Formats: sequence, structure tokens, C-alpha cells
Amino acid sequence: MNPRVIAVEVLNNHQLIVAFDNQEKRIFDVSDYLDFPVFQVLRNPSYFKSVRVAHGTLVWSNEVDFCPDTVYLKSIA
Repeated sequence: MNPRVIAVEVLNNHQLIVAFDNQEKRIFDVSDYLDFPVFQVLRNPSYFKSVRVAHGTLVWSNEVDFCPDTVYLKSIA
């Protein structure tokens, strides 16, 4: 099982600095997912900035979230 998210910070260009429970901080680029219908709402800058951590992963309102394994495996150190 991969580490879980414990904190998040919003960067420009649909990127996030994500802190994990294994003490790593990595950059997760959401722009690769913005063409998928469920994630198109994240194109709105104010909505994107409303990201929060819940249950070890990144979430937004309206049930938009990412699997914690995806966040870890697709992020870069």
C-alpha cells in the first residue's frame, strides 16, 4: 500500500505540493486529467484551489477526488 496524503498546497498550472505520511513531499500535476469529464470542473481556478485532504487523499466538493495510490504513483519528487 502506498503512503496516504496528510497535507496539500496549491501551485500554479494545476499542480499541487502533496505531503504524505511517509514524510515525502511530491508534486502532483492535475493537468493530465482535465480532459476527463469528471475532472473538467477542476479547470475553474477557484474550484481547484478548494482542494482539501480527507481520508488520506485529495478531495473537492461534488465528490471529485483522486485515488491516493494515483496521487502518489503519478507525483514526482
